[in-house]
Amino acid sequence: MTELLSDTARKTVLAPLLDTGWSMVDGRDAIHKRFSFKDFTEAFAFMTRAAMWAEKWNHHPEWSNIYKTVNVTLSTHDVGGLSALDAKLARKLDCISGHS
Repeated sequence: MTELLSDTARKTVLAPLLDTGWSMVDGRDAIHKRFSFKDFTEAFAFMTRAAMWAEKWNHHPEWSNIYKTVNVTLSTHDVGGLSALDAKLARKLDCISGHS
């Protein structure tokens, strides 16, 4: 079962993500990152790759796309905040985006 990140896990798991451009969302237990690409096609390709991992892990992001920008917010709705799944998906998104 998925659980909220403990205080210790937050320090060890979230710190590296914050160093790669993720940020805490004001008023929510969530993280956010804006990815920018060369054009719409690259942005959409990123979203397609991300969707495959999100489906595989049954953990789906909140996101939006405007032209070459993709905004992603991660939080585990089942537990009401950040879980290890959010950190795992954030690391994967950084990897497949080339923005790590």
